[in-house]
Amino acid sequence: MPKRSNVETRKLDDAARAGWMYYVGGKTQEEIAKKLNVSRQSAQRMVALSVSEGLIKVRLEHPIAKCMDLKVKLKARFGLNFCRVVPSIEAEPTSTLGLAQAGASVIELHLRSAEPQVLAMGTGRVLRACVDELSIMKCEQHQIVALLGNMDSNGSASSYDVVMHMAEHIKAKHYPMPLPVLSRDKADKEQLHKQHHIAANLELAAQADVTFVGVGNLGLNSPLHQDGFVMPDEINKLQQQGAVGEIIGWVFNKNGQLIDCEVNERVASTPLIANPSKPVYAIAAGEEKVYAILGALRSKFINGLITNEYTAERLLMID
Repeated sequence: MPKRSNVETRKLDDAARAGWMYYVGGKTQEEIAKKLNVSRQSAQRMVALSVSEGLIKVRLEHPIAKCMDLKVKLKARFGLNFCRVVPSIEAEPTSTLGLAQAGASVIELHLRSAEPQVLAMGTGRVLRACVDELSIMKCEQHQIVALLGNMDSNGSASSYDVVMHMAEHIKAKHYPMPLPVLSRDKADKEQLHKQHHIAANLELAAQADVTFVGVGNLGLNSPLHQDGFVMPDEINKLQQQGAVGEIIGWVFNKNGQLIDCEVNERVASTPLIANPSKPVYAIAAGEEKVYAILGALRSKFINGLITNEYTAERLLMID
């Protein structure tokens, strides 16, 4: 991270102070302006900066009745052990606003355990955003292990790695998976999995006390394609086979069944387990992911869901 100038540091200091006064101290922007001897507009900008720069992290703790009702219905319909539904903006059906904060609060529940735990983590934009919302903690008793690699076949790495980024926040032992998301072929995957350190990581991930994953859709706007792991012709072929989504690279249809396809032969991720005995939380929302989340719920690979009310309503509308 580049070193900030003195001017930038002072600007962030002032923003942090304004944010604290507004969100924690309960002061109005006018009161903040007087206290800091700035205009009301400047105070407003400082408060906004405190949030955009992550200096102040805001979480919703009060359960909203509609979200609670949707949670109960989702748990009953899909046999979930855990569900959390956050508010959404009706005009923005693809928004994931609020997911990161909700996901971070659940992750922190496990991190605060005095008993040593193994946390297995997927990758992707939403999980990375959850990590950004975590409080700075010291969790030397815990272990964090990646469920999949984040390397392309050419050796380039994704910018959405979670385990390394999370380790910076919580100072826990961490085990990245030095693997490509997709191996060259099935034989190559088997050879990679036989390597001692990779086999050890896979075993650790399989025994995790709690698991957090994202759910990806299947299309030209999907993470698998946008991050360069699957080409357009492969996406088209998967869609023709009925694929609607993926979890840590494993592709499934709307009924939650894994597709018999080349991608699933090559995916080097930790194998998915139906009806897991320990918590497996999926964190996902948005119109483009509705059928992917539906397939994930039907698959029984997950037993916990964190989503928003728009997505929850869409899921409950589908027979």
